[in-house]
Amino acid sequence: MHIPEGLIPAGQALAWYAPALAFIGTGLASLRKRFNELPQTRALVGLLGAFVFVISLMPVPVPGLGTVSHPCGTPLAAIILGPLTAIVLGAVALLLQALFFAHGGITTWGANVFAMAIGGSLAGFAAFRVSRRLGFGIGAAAGMAGFTGDLVTYAITALQLALSLHGQEPVTLVWAAAFASFLPTQVPLAIAEGLLTAGVVVFIARQRAELLAGVVMRP
Repeated sequence: MHIPEGLIPAGQALAWYAPALAFIGTGLASLRKRFNELPQTRALVGLLGAFVFVISLMPVPVPGLGTVSHPCGTPLAAIILGPLTAIVLGAVALLLQALFFAHGGITTWGANVFAMAIGGSLAGFAAFRVSRRLGFGIGAAAGMAGFTGDLVTYAITALQLALSLHGQEPVTLVWAAAFASFLPTQVPLAIAEGLLTAGVVVFIARQRAELLAGVVMRP
């Protein structure tokens, strides 16, 4: 989700911009409608935008490997605000991280948006809705959202790297190897993000249930 400059060929990097910008445009239209109909939600959107920025910037050291991993935050934003708004928040977070923290790049911004903002938001929201329809409690469903959105983000990142670096090897083989290399660090982190997402959603449901009305309260 933080692919740096130069790791993806220019043509592929440009290609990832197309779906990223399409989703961002749709998300901006949805956000504008939200602000027109529910102007009181501006503060909540800003708060969750800050949450996504901070949590996806947070480095989690990986013992013994000399690297770090990152949670995403977009599944939680998707549950509370809907996936289209979460996509916009994730895209803004990734842009600021690329500009000021050297996390990701400008040429690779479209690819990173597709992985974390789009993939994480849609997968997390879908996991939540499916879990609720299967009868899961709100906490368990939110936990599944955080877990799934995190792993899907890195599965997409692995695919992007495989498409760029596979050379003469089959893309599927390189993708499997790249994704497998993420799993030792990302599975524990995905579990942690699932627990965090569940905790936040349960807390909001108990303290300010009106913030979740129409989004998460219906099984």
